[in-house]
Amino acid sequence: MGVLRSTQSMQAEVEEMRAALLHGHGGGAAAAAAAGWRPSAGDADVKRAAGGDGGAAGPRTVCVTGGISFVGFAVVDRLLRHGYTVRLALETQEDLDKLREMEMFGEDGRDGVWTVMANVTDPESLHRAFDGCAGVFHTSAFVDPGGMSGYTKHMASLEAKAAEQVIAACVRTESVRKCVFTSSLLACVWRQNYPHDRRFPTIINENCWSDESFCRDNKLWFALGKTAAEKAAWRAARGRDLKLVTVCPALVTGPGFRRRNSTASIAYLKGARAMLADGLLATASVETVAEAHVRVYEAMGDNTAGGRYICYDHVVQRPEEFAELERQLGIPRRAAAAAAAAQDSGDRPARFELCRQKLARLMSTRRRCTYDDYYSVAFD
Repeated sequence: MGVLRSTQSMQAEVEEMRAALLHGHGGGAAAAAAAGWRPSAGDADVKRAAGGDGGAAGPRTVCVTGGISFVGFAVVDRLLRHGYTVRLALETQEDLDKLREMEMFGEDGRDGVWTVMANVTDPESLHRAFDGCAGVFHTSAFVDPGGMSGYTKHMASLEAKAAEQVIAACVRTESVRKCVFTSSLLACVWRQNYPHDRRFPTIINENCWSDESFCRDNKLWFALGKTAAEKAAWRAARGRDLKLVTVCPALVTGPGFRRRNSTASIAYLKGARAMLADGLLATASVETVAEAHVRVYEAMGDNTAGGRYICYDHVVQRPEEFAELERQLGIPRRAAAAAAAAQDSGDRPARFELCRQKLARLMSTRRRCTYDDYYSVAFD
């Protein structure tokens, strides 16, 4: 979904993306010597750098939706470092213009990167985009800059429908065997029936799901959208010849996140005061999130990865940390209110404790055990 912005703002974003690309690859050491535009065989919408193989089917050819988003771009960058050929599914001409301004396909272009125009609500364009790819990374998401928090109830509905279309296209495309779906920690934490009076905190792990009714009643549209979309993806994949894994990152931060991910970040922080008080407000570096995507994808090959994975680096525990997040995002200061909430809670232990052990084990070692069933995800 395109967002209108000033030329100066767009140019600054392009420069940040170019800097991130060059920084991650030793000043462009992996750049191709020469590149040009031309359609690949059988699909006039697909573009590539000259000298490539046309995006032909192969075990290391993947497609990334939302590839120029904050998370998507980091995932693409990480995939290229791991030696994959990446096809970027772009939705708008503006997305394509950004890539051209970055000169990814100019004379400083980068081998292994392709583009295809595809709309996540259009099954046919998704099928064309995925055809020839062994795996799909669905990092695309909807935003509405006209909404109060950048995300509306309508966006939540669209995101769930898009998830169904993406998984259906994966199932339909013969070459696709695996899909990594970007969800959110918010799809795990919002419920109204957790026990309150306990000596020990309730553990929030991959078995926990946010309550859609609770999210709807409290107008937590971003959490609602992520929860509904992930559930829709699991329903669409169940019983099909497709391996699906979902990554549920906390608030994604990193260099330039205010400019490049502010809409999603502000939407994520709706209800942040309650999350802070309950020990549920966490952040994840965009590099950590990207690496998690690639690692779970590779582990799916020998069935050592399956189901959901919560991803975070740090749990925000102090009001001043929350105030710094607000400052970085340009949100009006609510630190005083957060501090008051923390003071009201007294010295009581946190009601909840986030758990990332499943991903930590996968990231640290390749486990010998396997998952017998990729679709054993239960919805509470």
